[in-house]
Amino acid sequence: MERIFFTFSTTHHALWAEEVAHTASVPCEIVPAPPDAHARCNLALEVFQEDVTRFSEALKGEGVEFGLWRV
Repeated sequence: MERIFFTFSTTHHALWAEEVAHTASVPCEIVPAPPDAHARCNLALEVFQEDVTRFSEALKGEGVEFGLWRV
């Protein structure tokens, strides 16, 4: 099963993304960013596959910059 992580350049963006997820009713979990993702922030949000598009659109709508990493 593929794991999907949203990565961020700052802790502020990671915490902001968590708020966006809550507002958009997207279940997520704050986890350490995968080392191979080379994210500048060591926090990531892990989401279910079925929520990737909806969460991506919500983040873009709020102006939160992010990277997407799949393992």
